[in-house]
Amino acid sequence: MAGSWYRSRDLGSQSDDSFQYERQHIEPTYDTFICPLSKQIMEDPVTLENGQTFEREAIEKWFNECKENGRKLVCPLTLRELKTMDMNPSIALRNTIEEWNARNEAVQIDFVRKSLTPGSSESDVLQALRFIQQLATKNLSNKHIIRNAELIPMIVDMLKSTSPKVRCRTLETLRIVVEDDSDNKEVMAEGDKVRTIVKFLNHEQSKEREEAVSLLFELSKSESLCEKIGSVNGAILILVGMTSSKSENLLIVEKADKILENLEKNENNVRQMAKNGRLQPLLTLLLEGSPEIKVSMASYLGELALSNDVKVFVARTIGSSLIDLMKANDMQSREAALKALNQVSSCESSAKVLLDDGILSPLVKDLFSGHTYLPMRLKEVSATILANIVSSNSDFDSIPVGPNHQTLVSEEMIHNLLQLISNTGPSIECKLLQVLVGLTNSPETAVVVAAAIKSLGATISLVQFIEVPQKDLRMASIKLLRNLSIHMGKELADCLCGPAGQLSSLFEVIAENIASTEEQAAAIGIVADLPKMDAELTRQMLDDGYFVTVVSRIKMIREGETRRSRFVTPYLEGLVRVLSRITFVLPNDSKYISFCRDHDLAGIFTELLQANGLDNVQMVSALALENLSQESKNLTILPEMPSPGFCGLVFPCLSNQPVMTGLCRVHSGTCTQRDAFCLIEGQALARLVALLDHTNDKVVEASLAALSTLLDDSVNIEEGVGVLCEIEGIKPILDVLLEKQTENLRRQAVWMVERLLRTEDIAYEVSAEPKVTTALVEAFQHGDYRTRQIAERALRHIDKIPNFSGIFPNMG
Repeated sequence: MAGSWYRSRDLGSQSDDSFQYERQHIEPTYDTFICPLSKQIMEDPVTLENGQTFEREAIEKWFNECKENGRKLVCPLTLRELKTMDMNPSIALRNTIEEWNARNEAVQIDFVRKSLTPGSSESDVLQALRFIQQLATKNLSNKHIIRNAELIPMIVDMLKSTSPKVRCRTLETLRIVVEDDSDNKEVMAEGDKVRTIVKFLNHEQSKEREEAVSLLFELSKSESLCEKIGSVNGAILILVGMTSSKSENLLIVEKADKILENLEKNENNVRQMAKNGRLQPLLTLLLEGSPEIKVSMASYLGELALSNDVKVFVARTIGSSLIDLMKANDMQSREAALKALNQVSSCESSAKVLLDDGILSPLVKDLFSGHTYLPMRLKEVSATILANIVSSNSDFDSIPVGPNHQTLVSEEMIHNLLQLISNTGPSIECKLLQVLVGLTNSPETAVVVAAAIKSLGATISLVQFIEVPQKDLRMASIKLLRNLSIHMGKELADCLCGPAGQLSSLFEVIAENIASTEEQAAAIGIVADLPKMDAELTRQMLDDGYFVTVVSRIKMIREGETRRSRFVTPYLEGLVRVLSRITFVLPNDSKYISFCRDHDLAGIFTELLQANGLDNVQMVSALALENLSQESKNLTILPEMPSPGFCGLVFPCLSNQPVMTGLCRVHSGTCTQRDAFCLIEGQALARLVALLDHTNDKVVEASLAALSTLLDDSVNIEEGVGVLCEIEGIKPILDVLLEKQTENLRRQAVWMVERLLRTEDIAYEVSAEPKVTTALVEAFQHGDYRTRQIAERALRHIDKIPNFSGIFPNMG
C-alpha cells in the first residue's frame, strides 16, 4: 500500500513537521485508491476503454504528452493502443475514497484535538497545526469540518504558547482557515480572539507580527469584523503607526495599509483613524458622503486636535466644502461646518487658505445680518473663526464683505462690531475684541480702526473692559488698546484718568506677578504710548505711586528676580518708557526732582545704557539722561564766595580770589549723579560715547543728544570739550558726522562739531582732516537752513570760510 494522503499532499512542510501518528490508529490505504501514474490517492478517478483507472488530471496529462510527441495513443499501464480518449468517471470508487478519507480524517482530527492542548509537546502541536493547514487547503468544504469540529477556538488557544514557532504557525493556520470562508471569520469574531491577534502587532518577533498582519487583513475583508477590529483598543493606532514607520518591513506596511482601507467601511473606524493621524478617509467622506455623513464627519473634525501642518492640508482639501456646508439652510449642517472651520482656521497659514476660498463674506453675514439668525453660541463660534482669519495678517482693506463693497475695516463694519460687542455676553465679546485685535495688528488698518472708534465715541467702552473679572476678555481689551494707543493716546489718557480710574486697574495688571506675561507687556505698552507731556497724567502717576512700581519692576528684571519669558523685552521697554516720562516734566514741580533723586533715576538710566540687544531701552535711557542733564545746571550747588573785607572792597587789586576745589568743571558747582544728575559723575559719559557706533540710528541720535548737554550755552563749553577729550569722545562724534546716516544725525553732529571746533587745538587737528572738512562742506551746501548756518560757523573755525563772507545772519 502507498503512504497516507496527508504525507503525499504535504504543503512543503519539513519532515520533522510530518505526522508520526501510529499506523494502527489510521485505516490502511488500498491499492485501488492509488493512481498508477501519480502514485497519489485519487480524487477524481476515471476509467479508460480498456478498464484501467487513473486520476483524471494524470491521464489527461499523459494523453497530451502523446499528442505533443507524435506517439500513438496507448495505455500507460498496458502500453496497448487505445482507440479513443474517452474517460468514464468511476463514481463508486470516488465515493469509496471519499468515505475512506472521511473516516481517516475523523480519526486524524481526533488526534489533532488531543495535540492542541496545553500539555502537548511543541512538535505535536506543530504537526497538528500543519495537518489543519493541509486539510483546509485540500478543498473549501473541509473548512466547515474544521469549524464543526470546534477546532478554531483550540487553535486560537495555541497563541498563548511560550514557543515562538508555535505562535507563528498558529497565526499562519488561522489565516488559511479563514481565507474565503465567511462562516469561519464569524467564529473569529466571537470573544477576545481578535483582541488577542491585535496584541501580536506590537510583538518583538517580526515574523509573528507579519503573520498577525496577514491574518488581520483576511479578517478585515468581513464587514462585521471591520467593526470588531476597530473596537479593539489601540488597534487602529498601531496600524496607522505601522503605515508611517520607516523601519518596518515593507510587506507589513503594505498589509497594514490594506487593512486600514478595509476598515474604512465603518464610520467609527474612520473617526478613530482621523484621531490617530490618518485623516484622508474622513476627508473623503466629507467630500463624497451622503449629506448626513458629511455633517457627521464635519462635526467630528471640529473635535479633533490638529497640528498646524494638518490644518493647512485640511483647509486645502475640504475648505471650500466646509464653507458651502456653512451656508446650508439647516442649522445642524451649519453648526458642524462652523465647528470644523473653527478648528481648521486656528493657524495663520490655514486661515489664509480659507480666506482665499471666500470664507470672509458668509462669516460677516452670519454675525451682522439680522435675517440670518444664528444662536448666540454659534455666533460666538463665527466670531472665533473671524478672529482666527483676521490674525492671518492679510490685506482686509481690499476684500469686500458687504453688499456695498464695504471691507472689514470700513467705518460701517467697525461700528457694527462695536455695537455687537456692547449687546452680547462676555464670551462673544472676547472673540469680537480679538477680531479688532487682529485688524489692528497692521499699522495701516490700525489707523482706520482708531478713527472709526473715535467717530463712534467708543473709547470709554473699550477702556472699561480693563476692569472685567474674565481674564480672557480683559486680555483681549488690553491687547486691542495697546494696538490703538499710539493712534489715540490723548483719548486713552482722558479715559484712564477719568472718574472710573481704570489707570489703577491697568497698573494692577502691570504688577500682577513675577512673570513677564503678554498681558503685562501690552498693559505697560499702553501707558508708555500716552502723551509724555501730559503733566496731569504724570502727576497722577506720581501721586498714586505708579512710578515706584515701575522702578521696582525694572530692578527686579535687571537683577534676574523675575521669570524669563518671551515677553520680558517688550515689558522692560514699556517700563523704561513709562519711567522716562517723569524726566520730561522736571521743571514743573520739585516733587519730580525729589523722586528722581530718591530713586537714583540717573543711575538707573545709566545702567540701562548697557542693555545690549535692547535698542529701545538704550535709546529711551539716553533721552532720559539728556532730560536729566539739562536740569543739572539748575541743580548744581554753587559755592558761596567769602566776603573780601574792607581792604578788598577799597582796593580790589589787593584782594586774592579764593581758589575753590571739588567743583564740577562744566556746571561750576558741586555736582553728583544722584542729586544733580550730572553726566560727568559715574559711568554715563563713557557709555554714551560707546553707543555712538551703534547700528541703530535712533540710539546714536539719543546718545548724541545726551552728550550735547555738555556743550550747551548754559554750561562751560570749553570744559565740556575737555571732558569729552579726556574720555576719547571726539573721534566718535566726528565719525557720526562722516557717516551721517540720517538728516537728524547730521544736524546733531554738525552742531556738536561746531562746538568742539571752538577749541583751537581741536580746530587745528580737524583742519588737517579732509574727510571732516568735506562733510562740513556737504552740510553747508545740502543741509537745511539751520544745519547750513551751523556748518558755516564750523568752517570758519578751521579757516575754510573767511569771517567777512558770512552768508547767513548770526543767530547765536
